[in-house]
Amino acid sequence: MSTPPNQSLARGLAVLTAAGRGARTLAALAEVTGLPPATVHRLVLTLEAQGFLERPVRGTIVPGPALTQFAADFGPHDRLAAIARPLIRRLAARLRAPVQLAVLEGDMATYLVKEGEGSDALFTREGGQLEAYCSALGKVLLAALPAPEREAYLAGGPFPPLTARTITDPALLAAELERTAARGYARDEGEVDVGLSCLAVPVSGGSAALSLSLRGGVRPGIRHRAMLGACATAIEEALLTKS
Repeated sequence: MSTPPNQSLARGLAVLTAAGRGARTLAALAEVTGLPPATVHRLVLTLEAQGFLERPVRGTIVPGPALTQFAADFGPHDRLAAIARPLIRRLAARLRAPVQLAVLEGDMATYLVKEGEGSDALFTREGGQLEAYCSALGKVLLAALPAPEREAYLAGGPFPPLTARTITDPALLAAELERTAARGYARDEGEVDVGLSCLAVPVSGGSAALSLSLRGGVRPGIRHRAMLGACATAIEEALLTKS
């Protein structure tokens, strides 16, 4: 009787995982996976034919070009974005406003997810970057940095104004980041775009940040902060559950 497809897939993934973690021979793969050597040999031949494994030297098995390209195409933040997106989409639908998720890369806030009514009116885009000092999202991310890194960032100005309300003085920005760290959220009142009011909260201790943007003189309040915080917690729990 042939092996059920799902079991074959599970065994193939087990072999790939073992090879990716350093098992370099058929015997080592069999030992790590607990599969019979004949099964491992058959799976290696199949995965080798597809480019997921290769044998550059007789008896040595290493990840192949298809596997390494797959890993390269799947960026370090893709998992976070994939897990967070349905939760963010649900929140954005309830609020009928744009909700965004970003991480800090270098000195820039990189936007991973952008969902909700009015999103097209925002100049941000998924995969795009914005200077961190001027947005609520960026302030949350900067506030979460260790003190030496935060100080290095503040010393690396200048901080050009995007609007008349942008905080450009390093001392004032330092004080704003201290307030953000102490209270657990950040605001942006027209600092990036005149008439745009944003509120952001940390996700996973500030390794990411979640924000809500409102226009028309409406300022996010306590209810919005609670909803953002609940979504951030749900994202954190989903990341742990799916790890």
